[in-house]
Amino acid sequence: MNSNHTIFSFEVFPPKKTMNIETVYKTLDELSGIKPDFISVTYGAGGSANCGNTLNIANRIKDVCGVQSVVHLPCINMTKKDALFVLEQFQEAGIENILALRGDRVEGVEPCNDFAHASDLIRFIKEFDAKRTNGKSFKLFGACYPERHPESPDVLSDIKALKDKVDAGAEHLLSQLFFDNEKFYRFVERARLAGITVPIEAGIMPATNKKSIERMVSMTNAVLPKKFVRMMERYADSPEAIRDAGIAYAVDQIVDLVTNGVEGIHLYTMNNSYVAERINSAVRSLFSEPPVEMEIK
Repeated sequence: MNSNHTIFSFEVFPPKKTMNIETVYKTLDELSGIKPDFISVTYGAGGSANCGNTLNIANRIKDVCGVQSVVHLPCINMTKKDALFVLEQFQEAGIENILALRGDRVEGVEPCNDFAHASDLIRFIKEFDAKRTNGKSFKLFGACYPERHPESPDVLSDIKALKDKVDAGAEHLLSQLFFDNEKFYRFVERARLAGITVPIEAGIMPATNKKSIERMVSMTNAVLPKKFVRMMERYADSPEAIRDAGIAYAVDQIVDLVTNGVEGIHLYTMNNSYVAERINSAVRSLFSEPPVEMEIK
């Protein structure tokens, strides 16, 4: 991944059990035409049994679409034995990039105690790499929360945990979604003051569906600005209008972020290639310019 330009990347997720994986392949073929720097693919929180579709999609991204893939790996419901099994599968499949996550708690499922935090998984992967005989190692990504992790007691504790994640071996950070760029700028400033120097990509989710946004906001601690709330309320009864307004809002966020020197934009596509293509057509020329040092407002 070339660091000499502003990164533009996407996230996709595997289909539900009732859906054909070919629907995701079609989306990937359309997204790859945009030529993102990489596409990340999510991984279910239920353990190694959910690995199949994720691996198939990751392989499709890199082998057929010709785009680098990043595989999410949540550890909250994994034992070390599970993690070792998955890492061996990743190694055999030629996967090179992992987004190490603690993952969300699943109702009715007791978390395993082998990995309390994503930083524990990162250290485990580093130990795995040290034992590999082919000289290769995974590039490790980490997640970050511009408005604090929902379970973190305060901002200081959150930044301290993020620094531990980076010190453990995370080389690249992807932020959770946010709708107020000022929150992101303050977060980056705190991270840099704490000695976190790795690239930080801004996570942007186009608000094309009110219910999905409400669900994601409840999980990520994101605060909705008044103008965003007014937009959602004004167009709530028109799917087409809320989609177009959400795209326009995301484009406005991206223009401001790139102008102020963000190192990358990670677009949560929700497997909607139409929305991704609309946004790309509006902002793509911005990514041809070399990044500048982020200006903290």
